[in-house]
Amino acid sequence: MKAGIVGLPNVGKSTLFNCLSNAKAQSANFPFCTIEPNIGVVNVPDNRLVKLEELVNPERVVPATVEIVDIAGLVKGASKGEGLGNQFLGNIRETDAILHVLRCFDNDNIVHVDGSVDPVRDKETIDIELQLKDLETVEKRIEKVFRAARTGNKEAQKELEALEKVKAGLESGISVRAIDLTEKEREEYTDQVQFITDKPVMYVCNVDESAAASGNAYVEKVREAVAHENAEVLVLAVGTEADITELDTFEERQMFLEDLGLEEPGSAKLIRSAYKLLNLQTYFTAGEKEVRAWTVFVGATAPQAAGVIHTDFEKGFIRAEVIKYDDYAQYGSEAKVREAGKMGVEGKEYIVQDGDVMHFRFNV
Repeated sequence: MKAGIVGLPNVGKSTLFNCLSNAKAQSANFPFCTIEPNIGVVNVPDNRLVKLEELVNPERVVPATVEIVDIAGLVKGASKGEGLGNQFLGNIRETDAILHVLRCFDNDNIVHVDGSVDPVRDKETIDIELQLKDLETVEKRIEKVFRAARTGNKEAQKELEALEKVKAGLESGISVRAIDLTEKEREEYTDQVQFITDKPVMYVCNVDESAAASGNAYVEKVREAVAHENAEVLVLAVGTEADITELDTFEERQMFLEDLGLEEPGSAKLIRSAYKLLNLQTYFTAGEKEVRAWTVFVGATAPQAAGVIHTDFEKGFIRAEVIKYDDYAQYGSEAKVREAGKMGVEGKEYIVQDGDVMHFRFNV
């Protein structure tokens, strides 16, 4: 599962990506590695994992991860191939969620591609290019489905109706994620098309150091502009975050954060938010050899969670022994949780909850 960083040129995308690449400086438990020049696997900061390590004292600890992709800056006309348009659109299509970086700071030394700072205009520039590409996609799809609908195919007629709604919305400047479609229309007709503007989005407002804790007027304008989208807005002083990662010691970094009025680096918040944006959650396994965070989709069943470890675990699933993280932290060990009668024994229908500490019984 990948989250792609997008935005206009010079808004701080690459600085943010490089900042995440240096996140290992914040904690030895959360390193970063590069698969390709523009793709990084970032470990998800999780204090619960730190606590479990402290209680279990395992030989090794393995955190959950999320892939972050640094995508080339987009310019007007990208939908028609301007600039790196085709590369940009191809890269963004391969991601599962969008981290849209908006410049929300004034600095005469950093040239804005449009000559002035206006994050709402910048957002609309990218939205329009993505919507135009989706419009091209939906028109091709309508052409194909129309032929089947004309022959009386009921299912094709329903799909055509949903696609026409999408087309009308895009023509009105509405992204697919904000178009009024029924759950059935989304699940059966539009999800399979994989529209770019249907991907979940988080707006990252890149501010200067003085606005790191509380934001500024630019951020408020962004919040107003995206209120109808049900999208998260995250305030991040990207340049400052990059400076923090360069500091040598944990104590120095904490002092810097306290001076800014922050409890933790914004990059850690961003990574966790990207993880949630991808509809992911974590369960843990805890033993002497390894304490590990496993990634599953929200709503996954116990057998599906077992299958993340090994397909045999899912095939031969018998039951799951489940401890709630808070109980594990309170009692201090699996044995004491058992003694207190706080361990649950769950079957195939159990829906995994974020933070569950699980042990699977299986037979193949």
